[in-house]
Amino acid sequence: MQYNEIVNLVGNMGFPIGITLYVLIRLESKMDKLNESINKLTNVIDYNKE
Repeated sequence: MQYNEIVNLVGNMGFPIGITLYVLIRLESKMDKLNESINKLTNVIDYNKE
């Protein structure tokens, strides 16, 4: 996301909504990786219980 797009978001939608959207977009890939890691860890724990 470019600086101009962020300024337009804040100007059109308001500061809280613009910042929230920016943070969600930036963190989406990191959250996906974290979810994948948690799923793998859950599988390992289940395997070790057996």
